[in-house]
Amino acid sequence: MRRLGIITLTNSAVVTPSLLSSTAAFTRTLTLPSLLRNHHLTNSIRFLESKSLVSCFSSSAAYLPSLDEFSSTTGSVARDDKQKVVLKGMSYASLQEWVESHGFRPGQAMMLWKRLYKDDIWANDVDELEGLNKDFKRMISEHAEFGALSFKDVRSASDGTRKILFTLSDGLVIETVVIPCDRGRTTVCVSSQVGCAMNCQFCYTGRMGLKRNLTAAEIVEQAVYARRLLSREFGSITNVVFMGMGEPFHNIDNVIKAANIMVDENGLHFSPRKVTVSTSGLVPQLKRFLRESNCALAVSLNATTDEVRNWIMPINRKYKLSLLLETLREELSTRHKYKVLFEYVMLAGVNDSMDDARRLVEIVKGIPCKINLIQFNPHSGSSFVQTDEETMIKFRNVVAEGGCTVLMRFSRGNDQMAACGQLGMLGAVQAPVMRVPEQFRTALKASV
Repeated sequence: MRRLGIITLTNSAVVTPSLLSSTAAFTRTLTLPSLLRNHHLTNSIRFLESKSLVSCFSSSAAYLPSLDEFSSTTGSVARDDKQKVVLKGMSYASLQEWVESHGFRPGQAMMLWKRLYKDDIWANDVDELEGLNKDFKRMISEHAEFGALSFKDVRSASDGTRKILFTLSDGLVIETVVIPCDRGRTTVCVSSQVGCAMNCQFCYTGRMGLKRNLTAAEIVEQAVYARRLLSREFGSITNVVFMGMGEPFHNIDNVIKAANIMVDENGLHFSPRKVTVSTSGLVPQLKRFLRESNCALAVSLNATTDEVRNWIMPINRKYKLSLLLETLREELSTRHKYKVLFEYVMLAGVNDSMDDARRLVEIVKGIPCKINLIQFNPHSGSSFVQTDEETMIKFRNVVAEGGCTVLMRFSRGNDQMAACGQLGMLGAVQAPVMRVPEQFRTALKASV
């Protein structure tokens, strides 16, 4: 008997796990110790119950995460004198309300906000809050924490890319990548989850499974730390991409909140056009994002047929290509000068034929878009192989001749496992490898 369940922690004492799949129904009620009931990091914990944890994930049967079972942590910080608030987890409105609740003027909230995010200060402790009065600083010291991350390490790739490792307060580790560009653009690639539940077959992070969502503070602070650590070396960090660990739309509340803080004109002040949030195709959350955020959208497409996408991106079994693409046509039809970026990771013998190129042109018709062809980045245990550069160029030319704007993106930072699809650290239990469709078994063998 194998069972897979999820515990969702709330502020109540009793939690009942919901069954995802099993050979027999079961119920269990857990009573949490009181000290855990309000812990800001325990919003969602996954557990597995099985005679053999490894055998539960070794099956070649289809695996699709039940998205509704994972609660999306809000990251909001309520007033609680017994627990310090995390400053970088609050919007400006929430920060102002918190400051006023302690008897200080709204103007002091703006002074604090600017020292957290503006004027090259990026304060990380109370001693860096120059210009604030002593009583205000004392209150902050007693009732607030500046961030949620602890710097662990930074690793430098041969091409100048930096991978920053952060330890969270529960001991988990996330990775953030800073990518310099000789054209004056420097991009920070932030993570939104520890691991990922989407199980995309070409992605190393997907092999981890999902550990938990990141809070808004944990997301925002990655960008703040990147500026603190690397602005002197690289100059201004101009772009943010939510393309690190995790599926951003699986943590939609915190991602929208974090993105809003990043583009605040009195805060980090990134241009909304230069903050890009990527998704594997969660349609309801995609609709919400387009209606609530002015930031840019990227969709990880990676296939031109449901057959291939069902295999390499199991989320397609829930949200088919036709639904995803039609949703984009409808939602973008009323947006002026807004283009979605389609990401297309090229896998030798799988999705890189000239027929695929011609189909790609057809399926994106009517959608204002740019297409980014991405070189696959190998990692341990992967059976996929990079498409060679000559084939990528031919593929690009076919797509361009079809009238699409198309770009090519080659690996950056892959000698430090910092490239697209290489982030994370595998544990003892890993997500399952999907059954390879018969027609591609030969293609994969021929590509090796």
